[in-house]
Amino acid sequence: MADELPKHIAIIMDGNGRWANQQGLPRSEGHQAGYQAARRIVRYCGEIGIKFLTLFAFSSENWGRPNAEVQHIMNLFYSALTQEIDELHQNQVRLKVIGDMSQLSRAVQEKIITDENLTQNNTGLTLLLAVNYGGRWDIVQATQQIAQKVANHKLELSEINESLFSQHLATNNCPDPDLLIRPSSEQRISNFLIWQLAYAEIYFTTEMWPDFNPGTIDQAIQFYRLRERRFGLTSAQIKATEGSQG
Repeated sequence: MADELPKHIAIIMDGNGRWANQQGLPRSEGHQAGYQAARRIVRYCGEIGIKFLTLFAFSSENWGRPNAEVQHIMNLFYSALTQEIDELHQNQVRLKVIGDMSQLSRAVQEKIITDENLTQNNTGLTLLLAVNYGGRWDIVQATQQIAQKVANHKLELSEINESLFSQHLATNNCPDPDLLIRPSSEQRISNFLIWQLAYAEIYFTTEMWPDFNPGTIDQAIQFYRLRERRFGLTSAQIKATEGSQG
């Protein structure tokens, strides 16, 4: 059994629109409430000692939503970067934005670069925000990088392995998630961190993202602690390994 905190938690921030509908509010209010939930969860994860937290903020498929909603989300994202960066920096949070930045506005791209540079040497929680991100995109872009290196004779085919491939993903230099949390009753990973989630424990909850609070995270962590993480081995092998280390 896992008897410690997960090192890396990933969360699909889902349910903002449905939460707003249930409250009789416009979807924009749901996204605003989701932003407040993100603030709560980032603070709490930092306080309890989580080392890496990845939040799925905007997928590459979300561009298909109504233009007004997409624009509101992008404005909210820029506003969040502007309003939260000082507190994040003071709390030693290191910010990293992953995804295809080419489709974001120049102002957003420049803000991301500024905030990442400001916090790059911080030693607390590493916060990864997945924006215009898709797991398939991530695998394709990593493959393109590696193929280019092979074509330029900077890399041999025999050198390509899982470790090298991981180094070319958007999450390079970060450990794979130990725990994935999916709100709002959905039970799929929705093109999120496809490679990286290979051995993650997955916690599904009916709770909508805007309602998330520290108690929700505690429940997910308790679920994680009760899991036996075998990574392809048998229970007997795991127990034998634990016994030899004890």
